[in-house]
Amino acid sequence: MPLIDLHARNPLEDGRQSARALRIRRGVQLLLTEMGAAHLPELTLASGRRADIVALLRDGSVWIVEIKSSIEDMRSDGKWPDYRDYCDRLFFATLDDVPAEIFPDDCGFIRADTHGAALLRDAPEHRLAAARRKAVTLRIAQSAAQRLYAAELAGIDLPE
Repeated sequence: MPLIDLHARNPLEDGRQSARALRIRRGVQLLLTEMGAAHLPELTLASGRRADIVALLRDGSVWIVEIKSSIEDMRSDGKWPDYRDYCDRLFFATLDDVPAEIFPDDCGFIRADTHGAALLRDAPEHRLAAARRKAVTLRIAQSAAQRLYAAELAGIDLPE
């Protein structure tokens, strides 16, 4: 019996994400996996803000990818600069029908769809301080472990 039911409803899809945003997320996650990065969607940071995707790369660097599913989504988001304090590189990801010109030049840019993604502009690096890097890395690890444990519990029938 598998420990995790891959066909069960994803608890991270809490109704706040549109179908478009979930398509972008899937494509970005495929790209990050191909790059060898460990990644988590919907990670709450110490500030209380929730990053769409946080990735820990092989070299220990931390990326945050903000998903923007439309022009309106980007224009209504004033909180994205706060994410810089929690990553070495900050990216935006969107679909083909959202114009690239609306995204800031000082962030990376990713085009994505359900089947994958392409990193079209690298993000400038702004290295985290050692203490912040440790705190973010611990948050990623603890959240991943808690999610795995919850998934295992949801998929196991324990004897009485």
